[in-house]
Amino acid sequence: MLRWWSTVLYVPGLYITGFLLSRPLAWAAPAWRPDQVDLAGVSLSFALLLATLPWRLRTAWGATQPWRTLGLAVSPGQALAGIAMGLTKAIALLLLVSLALLFSQQARWQGATDAGLLANALLLACGVGLAEELLFRGWLWGELRLRLNGQRALLAQALVFGLVHPWYREPGLLALSLLGALTLLGVVLARERELGKGALWGPAALHGGLVGGWFLLQNGLLTVSAQAPGWWAGPSGMTSGTNPLGGAIGWLGLLGLLLYQQRRGHSLGR
Repeated sequence: MLRWWSTVLYVPGLYITGFLLSRPLAWAAPAWRPDQVDLAGVSLSFALLLATLPWRLRTAWGATQPWRTLGLAVSPGQALAGIAMGLTKAIALLLLVSLALLFSQQARWQGATDAGLLANALLLACGVGLAEELLFRGWLWGELRLRLNGQRALLAQALVFGLVHPWYREPGLLALSLLGALTLLGVVLARERELGKGALWGPAALHGGLVGGWFLLQNGLLTVSAQAPGWWAGPSGMTSGTNPLGGAIGWLGLLGLLLYQQRRGHSLGR
């Protein structure tokens, strides 16, 4: 029971610490907006995670090479191969979503972008992709595998990944559809790490590519109709912009990607 509590409280404890440490910024830098102070708190929390993860893995997991165990310290060739595969799959999924929206006349191609948007998309891809994969497919999945069998641990990390995202802000059944899609994405990202022989760079590139790529698409390249049905294009009720994962297009894309991963895994296992 004590081990379970250490798992449950570890990351929330770091988040609360980062939040508290960032509060004086509101007084020291009055020009900062509340969301900027909150972002500083998240950044501090992530810095604390990076600083304490080696200790956590050595003491709780018995790992002698923490960063290798987490899937970050791999050969350059393995990292580059994982990044290439992850980005290719992200582009394929985004292409499917874009074409489906365009051919169903639920979106218009604008093709407008600039250096600022490209930089924001790149920062978002790198930041969210690496940070969330280190947290969920790195630390959390590893912690759960110490307590549960392989398949249950995989499904549990995917469910937690889905639950911590703001799916609950959407109305009715679209909220459940988005939660299911986020959980399915958690499974896909875990399978991607398995295909990469434990390296975290593949799922980080896939995850980051989806986040950064969709940001770029909906901020100049593509305009999704406000009348686009949520069951098809994805919910857009209370979040910023449309989230294609919660619609039929996103579900079909994720299921297709999972099927490809399953077949790829079987062929590699022969």
